[in-house]
Amino acid sequence: MMVIVFLILILSVFHVTMIDYLYNNPTFYQLNAYTWESDDFRSMELGKIVADLKEIDYDTLTSLMVEHQYDLTKVKDSTVHTGRILKVKPAEYKKLKKAYETILGDLKYFPVPENSNPGFPDVKFQNGWMESRSYGGERGHEGCDVMGNTKPRGTYPIISISDGVVEKVGWLEKGGWRLGIRAPGGAYLYYAHLYGYSREWKKGDKVNAGELLGFMGDTGYSKVEGTTGNFDVHLHLGIYIRTDHNEEMSVNPYWILKYLEKYRLKYSY
Repeated sequence: MMVIVFLILILSVFHVTMIDYLYNNPTFYQLNAYTWESDDFRSMELGKIVADLKEIDYDTLTSLMVEHQYDLTKVKDSTVHTGRILKVKPAEYKKLKKAYETILGDLKYFPVPENSNPGFPDVKFQNGWMESRSYGGERGHEGCDVMGNTKPRGTYPIISISDGVVEKVGWLEKGGWRLGIRAPGGAYLYYAHLYGYSREWKKGDKVNAGELLGFMGDTGYSKVEGTTGNFDVHLHLGIYIRTDHNEEMSVNPYWILKYLEKYRLKYSY
């Protein structure tokens, strides 16, 4: 009997020690109730490991991001320990996973279709997250610019990357002609600097993934509606998620666009 009691005590101490180790291990210290509102989360450094996937497994993604401290840009080993993380901090893990599902779960297409005509110059984009911007005051760039300046404004069609409902439409001083669409899962998708719309969009209009929204332009940076020419022709894509305080928080679209590159519709333009 004494042996059994002794073994139980040893196991209890071991269990407490392991839990204490996991809580204090650098692998897990960032996983707390507000992890998904952190700068590390917002940078969305998904890396090639996710960009190459045909379909995202959200448990794998969440575990990888936690274990590699939210940066998969140099990760090659996709080994995960989901069960271990869930055992330590299940509520925080599920909240983080839900945030990734909200942002990525409804996305279906890259926003600029591939031209079916051979030899047409394609668009380019790079990771410009939080680069300095000065119009209207110093700020960080909260989006990703898809550049199409080898062809004039109004050439490149812009399609919806998801289903959704129009929430905002019309002129913004910084964004020019823009559309704001709320995806079914809650993400807010912001398409800015459009040269023109495909139709007269109104608040409440339903949008289908792949539907033509308008055309890439260079509108904005002015209070005067219709102003063009203050920068190169491009699409500014912004992706936002609501925080626990019901505020819209931007996340980096760059690696999301890298993931969506494999899903391009073809148009003739």
